[in-house]
Amino acid sequence: MTIGVIGFAGMSHLGLVSAAAAAERGWSVLCFDPDAQAIAGLKRGVMPVSEPQLDALYTKHRDRIALTANPEDLATCALTYVARDVPTDDQGNSDLAALDALVDLAFDYGHVDAPIVVLSQVPPGYTRARQRSGRTLLYQVETLIFGQAIDRALNPERYIVGLADSAEPLPPIVQTFLGSHGDPPILPMQFESAELAKISINCCLVASIAVANTLAELCESIGADWSEIAPALKLDQRIGPHAYLAPGLGIAGGNLERDLATVRRFADANQTDAGIVDAWLANSNHRKNWSYETLKAEVLDRNPGARIAVWGLAYKENTHSVKNSPALACLAHLNDYDVAVHDPWVDGAAVPFAQSHDTPEACANGADVLMILTPWPAFKSIEPESLATIMKGRTIIDPYQCLSRAKALAAGFDYIALGAPPARAADVSDA
Repeated sequence: MTIGVIGFAGMSHLGLVSAAAAAERGWSVLCFDPDAQAIAGLKRGVMPVSEPQLDALYTKHRDRIALTANPEDLATCALTYVARDVPTDDQGNSDLAALDALVDLAFDYGHVDAPIVVLSQVPPGYTRARQRSGRTLLYQVETLIFGQAIDRALNPERYIVGLADSAEPLPPIVQTFLGSHGDPPILPMQFESAELAKISINCCLVASIAVANTLAELCESIGADWSEIAPALKLDQRIGPHAYLAPGLGIAGGNLERDLATVRRFADANQTDAGIVDAWLANSNHRKNWSYETLKAEVLDRNPGARIAVWGLAYKENTHSVKNSPALACLAHLNDYDVAVHDPWVDGAAVPFAQSHDTPEACANGADVLMILTPWPAFKSIEPESLATIMKGRTIIDPYQCLSRAKALAAGFDYIALGAPPARAADVSDA
């Protein structure tokens, strides 16, 4: 065992980001995955995921990042993180088989004195059930966000670490490694508390999203503007400046859905109440229909032959993931329509019936309506005035307000966003 080598088993998004952050902090890193083809791709510089700064960090620290598909190499690590993303089905249920296999490999091939830390998301009870006599297996909560993962890995708010006995000290190498990421608080707790803490965090996020969605929808009908209300809430100390108060098109991405499914499953098994979770899910499903219902009311009811341009397929900006994507949920209603799509990272083949374009301008050319369903930063620099010269129609459905409402109206567009009544160009010209 070489002191100072940190192992990461599982080269999906979580493992890749965590390893890159460790290398940036000065550690020698071993990246292991049993998939030899995946490792070969990484050696060629081909990342299987898209994440800002990820490619740059692997290039910058290539001399201290070792890549291997040989589990015997785990014996060189002083500490091994099992950090594979856990896939979920459409109901939010986790498939833990691949994670179990990685944990077994870490036990079987890792040095007997090297702690193993499960960083992947698991249900309560997982880590305690996989303890082995004479070995150290811990659990650590990850709170990465697609599109912001590197920054959050390098600048953690706190560490939540699960132990068999929370009164016991952390293994020295774990304490040293976590301490190298600045000076965030380290919160040791028993396994089940740590596992449920991750779920609790996501439930609080879902609650904030549901509040924003519920009241933003009301704004659309009564003349209020949610973008004016949210800053006032963030100045309330009981809510805070970082609260999730932006209205959206339902929860997506898979992680939040998994935690809600876990709470419901445990509630059913233990006969506790989870009615609030059912309400959150109902609100999410309701809001996922916003894009299509708005398109239908604003355009399709009067012009079924309209050409529809859609910018954005990913479930959120700065990620390639389309898991439960609101954009794809909307497009599922549009198989029989004339649709053009563009996304900076997602292949247009994700929507086989649509015409895919390499640029947003080419996608919008000749369109009767433009829908911006993923708020990619690049879209924000496009001027509505330039769109007016290439689009046939004058309707923009922009739920996340990527474009300037005032500029869209000045260019003659009707502009519809979440959390405010539709803005009509005719109303501006008549004023």
